[in-house]
Amino acid sequence: MNGSFVTPKGTELFDLINPTNNELIGQVTLGNEEDTQLAIAAAREAFKTFSLSTKEERGNYLQKLHDAVLKRTDDLISVTQLEYGAPVSRARSSVESAANSFLEMKQVMDQFQFEKTVGHSRVRLEPLGVVGIITPWNANVSFICGKLATALAAGCTAVIKPSEMSALQTQVLLECFHEAGLPSGVFNIVNGRGDVVGAELTRHKDISKISFTGSTIVGKTIARGAVDTLKRVTLELGGKSPNIILDDADFARAIPLAVNAAFINSGQACIAGTRLLVPEDRLEEVKTLLKAEVGQVRTGIPQDMETVIGPMVSKKQYDRVQSYIRLGIEEGATLLIGGEGQPEGLEAGNFVRPTVFVNVNNSMRIAREEIFGPVLCVITYRTEEEAIEIANDTDYGLQAYVSSSDNERAHRVAAQIIAGRVLINCLNHDPFAPFGGFKQSGLGRELGIYGLEEYVEPKTLIL
Repeated sequence: MNGSFVTPKGTELFDLINPTNNELIGQVTLGNEEDTQLAIAAAREAFKTFSLSTKEERGNYLQKLHDAVLKRTDDLISVTQLEYGAPVSRARSSVESAANSFLEMKQVMDQFQFEKTVGHSRVRLEPLGVVGIITPWNANVSFICGKLATALAAGCTAVIKPSEMSALQTQVLLECFHEAGLPSGVFNIVNGRGDVVGAELTRHKDISKISFTGSTIVGKTIARGAVDTLKRVTLELGGKSPNIILDDADFARAIPLAVNAAFINSGQACIAGTRLLVPEDRLEEVKTLLKAEVGQVRTGIPQDMETVIGPMVSKKQYDRVQSYIRLGIEEGATLLIGGEGQPEGLEAGNFVRPTVFVNVNNSMRIAREEIFGPVLCVITYRTEEEAIEIANDTDYGLQAYVSSSDNERAHRVAAQIIAGRVLINCLNHDPFAPFGGFKQSGLGRELGIYGLEEYVEPKTLIL
């Protein structure tokens, strides 16, 4: 806080548990309202000068942050595996993405016009102020880096509340940030609970914006609380992403892609393609392909290079996924592969058997609610129009997927899906394109120029 490591005023201890074996690996002292207020005050003071910094100065800071994070790649991978259970490939890509986000936003900032002529006036795009950044446990390092990079590029200062479940990852990351040597108070991190630290950020008059990634329920709470001080908000929330495989697709390629989309980050991802829509007359073929593909998916300890699915982050999350698997059976869906319980030999941890349900209809709770685990629901359709209708029949609209051998047809279908992103015949990512949701998947956009615009306010100078 304010450029130094400090002892929190709060006294509550939170246990950190290794999800691979449910053993205690540490404790973190949680900050309280006073800690949050001190961090806000430090950020507010730093904003007075940092908001006047040049692009070149901010670009140098972003470069230093990139270099510092990249230097600790191995440490960050190790602690992410230990604390979160991310498979090694996922952990590595997440850390590399986190480091790269600083350079990507530097590139966006360098090309961004902070002042322009509109009509016969000058319009200045000025930094909003102090930003409250609230991040989840399922990609702690990359979310912190991505949001902070954008705030700094705009000239804002920040108070960051990461998930208390990610305190070890946050500690290593904070050491990186400290080494980068930014001015005191430009960034501040307070470990703590959402209903304490997050709530104070949401209601405090000196916080100008909240950038939150997490559940839709919490996002709504933040949006309601932000109204009292008319804070700007960016909310990246839940999803129940549809994956439409059209009848002309190469199913031998589309099914493996669908499995990867569903089980990304061990299924603990808001963008996971957990509703697989397939032609009714191809269901038996799909079942055969899915059974073979999922049967090869390796569930295991994060350090094993062959592991695709690691443990759920906590016993609570494991129990949640198990309850949905039971619910699917109760609702009348057919279990194709997987089911309740842990894979053999992994009983000590929060491991879930990768599970696929067929004969699912879109009114079932397993098809409508975000499970956040490796559970895939297969839904059949008769026509292209029905596929689009089913895809859009959801409260969410974060991401979607389309597979087709006809590029023009795929784009036509993608254009009709209500989602912030639609991936066509791929699982690619574009860090310069906007990311965010329609409907109850959120408000606003992150990444690239669209993300940077969320951190500035236009001021008109009429000449």
